[in-house]
Amino acid sequence: MVVDTPGGRIHVQWDHEASATPNAQLTFFAEFLAATGVYETWVNSCPLSYTSPNAPTKKDVLGTWLLGILAGHNRYAHITALRSDAVSPEILGMNKIISEDALRRALARLSAQQSQGWLMPQLMASVQAALSTDWILDIDTTIKPLYGKQAGAQVSYNPHKPGRPSHALHTYWVANLRLVLDVVVSPGKEHSAGKARPGLMHVLGQLGPEQRPKLVRGDCGFGNEPFIAELQQANQPYLFKLKQTPGVKKLLSRQFTRDDWSTPGPADQGWSAVEDTLKLSGWTQARRVIVLRRALKADLALSRKARGTPQSDLPQLGEQIELLMPDKDVQAWEYAVLVTNSAYPLATFGQLYRDRADCENGFDELKNQWGWGGFTTQDIERCQSSARAVALVYNWWSWYCRAAKPGVRMEAITSRALLLAGVGRAVKHAGQTTLYLTPMHAAKDKLVSLIANVHAALSHVKAAAEQLLPRLCGGQNHPPFAPLEHAKSVGNGCLTAGFRIIPISVQHMNRLLKQYQGFYNTARPHRTLDGESPIQQKTAANDSTFVPGMLRAEAIPWLGGLHHSYRRAA
Repeated sequence: MVVDTPGGRIHVQWDHEASATPNAQLTFFAEFLAATGVYETWVNSCPLSYTSPNAPTKKDVLGTWLLGILAGHNRYAHITALRSDAVSPEILGMNKIISEDALRRALARLSAQQSQGWLMPQLMASVQAALSTDWILDIDTTIKPLYGKQAGAQVSYNPHKPGRPSHALHTYWVANLRLVLDVVVSPGKEHSAGKARPGLMHVLGQLGPEQRPKLVRGDCGFGNEPFIAELQQANQPYLFKLKQTPGVKKLLSRQFTRDDWSTPGPADQGWSAVEDTLKLSGWTQARRVIVLRRALKADLALSRKARGTPQSDLPQLGEQIELLMPDKDVQAWEYAVLVTNSAYPLATFGQLYRDRADCENGFDELKNQWGWGGFTTQDIERCQSSARAVALVYNWWSWYCRAAKPGVRMEAITSRALLLAGVGRAVKHAGQTTLYLTPMHAAKDKLVSLIANVHAALSHVKAAAEQLLPRLCGGQNHPPFAPLEHAKSVGNGCLTAGFRIIPISVQHMNRLLKQYQGFYNTARPHRTLDGESPIQQKTAANDSTFVPGMLRAEAIPWLGGLHHSYRRAA
């Protein structure tokens, strides 16, 4: 074919046999998935099963789903654009990319209970590395507009498209890192805080005491008695904004007359604070409240709606807009009232609550740059599965971008073009596959260094694991049952089998392996020892409070609850 273009005549030939891909850098992300094992665990733990020999494999179904999500698609129909990619399926160990209808039908085979039991543990495992240090849990709800007759499509609160049916997505975040702990898709009318509370308590219930957040943080929709009381009963610190009820307004009128407001520091952005206690009607007890205020320095013009009367100068034509110009003696303030049970100093609360706004950036990214705004089906169960799957791939990609560029948050709109896109051509010769990659990004020199960061980090973790496993499993302080030949068993049990933990450093991995060493030798049952542990003792290595003679069973968590041993309890 000859084509005349502004640059001259171009000869075009179609090549339907070549193995090519527009996302050649998937190779490096696939190396990350393989090194951490999260992809293999996700596939193996999926309850999807087929009996027909002509049916696709689980890896084909889930690999197609992963590729669609990773490419930024938000409709199942967009998967058609991937089906001629012959390189990506090979990278992920797939036979082929299945059709959009086959993917829909596959997801329909999963019940709501199967999907939840499969995806929720995967989501929790994807954030485990972030829970080893102090962190804050942000809770918020976003609205997903719908354009059909889907289950749960109800007309309710919808700030961007009033009157449009919607679903409500209750989301639980690891603050600032923008990692998703879980997301619950509810009908449109179930957008209130009361509908988000069960999901929050379930998430908190999956965490061991050492993994609990230092704060649960939310906006004014969550600052109500049922929500606060349940968190207090669970001994969970919280920080919520209060609505401007009559009781809160009375508090404000008292606090503004005080002369002990804190002095704003350089990082406070002009906010000063005071604290007091408050018991609103309906509350069972008085609680600590923080009042924040900031002077507005810009010129202001206020307006209000007023109705003309015979005695006023306003036209008697119904409701009018009245303009008020404050004089020089009037000071306008921006303010907020927070309720908390934490013991943080007064000066820290302004920044603590302002940081909550970052979860809105996460919503924007997930809805507009990932697939939360789409992947809609007639039933709400597949919508729920898709929301969790998108959140899971989002978490994996976030960790990958952190490895490429530590300390900097890279959104998908920039990171996908930089770290995923690229023209790749695969050539096979003598049983070896070579991928020729041509980056299209202008920052290709920077790209090479970012990929080198990822590769170096993964190589470092692999090398450290090879050194640590023999030392932990065969050292002189280790029991005779676990000599050097059992190093692979410990490594598989701790880092690769059953669940996956992404080590973020050698120190983190060393700590995990030592914890697993104690579990392996004092609590884990072994078939070769008739169900006993190598070291048979009354007290496990992490159970110093054991008392003989108890009647009921009690679970003892290991590695943040990813394994458990059991004992009798009172």
